[in-house]
Parts: sequence; structure tokens; C-alpha cells
Amino acid sequence: MASSVRRGWHGLKITDSVVDVGGLVSYGFDLAAQFRRAADYVDRILKGARPGDLQVEQPSKLNLVLNLKAAKALGLQVPAQLIARADEVIE
Repeated sequence: MASSVRRGWHGLKITDSVVDVGGLVSYGFDLAAQFRRAADYVDRILKGARPGDLQVEQPSKLNLVLNLKAAKALGLQVPAQLIARADEVIE
């Protein structure tokens, strides 16, 4: 935890993996779900679909992950409303 604060990892991040190791908050797409979607594209291309004919997709869900340990280490109080909206809270 302290090393992530020293390294400046306490800001807003896109992937939750940084929050797992001490980042403060992430709001972004589920990286594992994006890899699964990419595998679907590869499958369709290998089955003969033309890449230019495939529609571009954006993530349909964004995840909010809060790290309350990091907030405490930084002397921040996270509003209860934000905690209630979070998809994952690291205590």
C-alpha cells in the first residue's frame, strides 16, 4: 500500500488491476471481457469473415472499483453514495 502511494498510483485508473495493488479508484472496462470479445472477433475472421465488415464494438459496461485502504492512507473520506454505487470495494 505505502509503495503505491510513493509511486503515485493513487489516482483514477482505467483497469482494476492497479486498484488491487494500492490504487485509489478505477472506472473503466473489464479487461477480461474485452479479451473474450477479441477472441470472438478472431474466431469470426478465422471462419472467413472480412475484418472490414465486422462492426466496431465498445464496452457495454464500465466498472467502478474503490480501494478504501488507499483512501485511508491518503487521508480521504469516500462518500457513502460512491461506495454504494461501486461494483467492487476493497477494504
